[in-house]
Amino acid sequence: MNNKILHIMTLDKFLPPFIEFVNKYFNSNEHLFVVLGKNNDKFGKLDAKNIVFIDQKIKSLHLLVLMNRARKLILHGLWSHKLNQILFINPWFYKKCYWVMWGGDFYFPEKQSILQRYTIKKMGHFITYIKGDYELVEKCYGSKGIYHECFMYPSNLYKEYSVEERKHKTINIQVGNSADPTNNHLEVFMRLKKHKDKDINIFAPLSYGDKKYAKEVIRKGKEIFKDKFKPITEFMPFEKYLYFLGKIDIAIFAHERQQAMGNIITLLGLGKKVYIRSDLVSWSFFKKHKLNIYDIDTIKLDNLSNELKIFNKMKIEFLFSKEVLIMRLQKVFYE
Repeated sequence: MNNKILHIMTLDKFLPPFIEFVNKYFNSNEHLFVVLGKNNDKFGKLDAKNIVFIDQKIKSLHLLVLMNRARKLILHGLWSHKLNQILFINPWFYKKCYWVMWGGDFYFPEKQSILQRYTIKKMGHFITYIKGDYELVEKCYGSKGIYHECFMYPSNLYKEYSVEERKHKTINIQVGNSADPTNNHLEVFMRLKKHKDKDINIFAPLSYGDKKYAKEVIRKGKEIFKDKFKPITEFMPFEKYLYFLGKIDIAIFAHERQQAMGNIITLLGLGKKVYIRSDLVSWSFFKKHKLNIYDIDTIKLDNLSNELKIFNKMKIEFLFSKEVLIMRLQKVFYE
């Protein structure tokens, strides 16, 4: 139990595949995954032998003991107030903390708690493949920890998927990736409203996030686009979701911060046309690597040329390969 790499996480759809990946390509005896909260199968079965579920309300002492024994602490997002409290009371933990930066846990510093801001400032190590995110916490939080480049989750891997030749006559448009208000669905609907009489279908994945917000998105989508609006309200297994993305022609993400990167990477790898905001750090990342991605202010209902599709696919396959992820994780775990 001593000297393990301890992963601390709040359950999310990205994490079961990550645990499976680590256990498959690394020595599972060296890793212990602590899930804060109760076990459930919402995002797939979690039955590996090196997973521990800890109810933060009653077992925080157990978590403290595990953290004290661990060689490294990998924090998958900073979502737990209890974890922040433990770190504050035990400041010697910070130097062995590796924080996987998710976005919502540090964007908009004015909305973060004093304790959250303090934790970020004192953090020893930062894990992200968007260097602009690391630079943001340096600037806004006064952080001085070490930057580690890694895209971390298998959801970001290039997907080798054979997309059928386009058979549908409609233009299939994906708006957003979840029922989180940060998707700004209604803004996109207003941008697309002038196309409502064209031969389009608009798909909105809404199975994940705020149910009340999802209802409002569905109401507005139906009001504007009638039966051309297709909300997706059931959680899809990975293969089914990949098949769905294969049928999309254009995807529009109106997030005001770096978000939906797994979706965007997969869509680019499938040769789809993707629109995001040009003032995001993720825009800078894509442009740095010469990927063909488009500004949300310039939406046109046309597809990428075959030449651009092939370039994007090859670039994504190179940047987000399984081999690259294993190499990056190796450095995080053992250097």
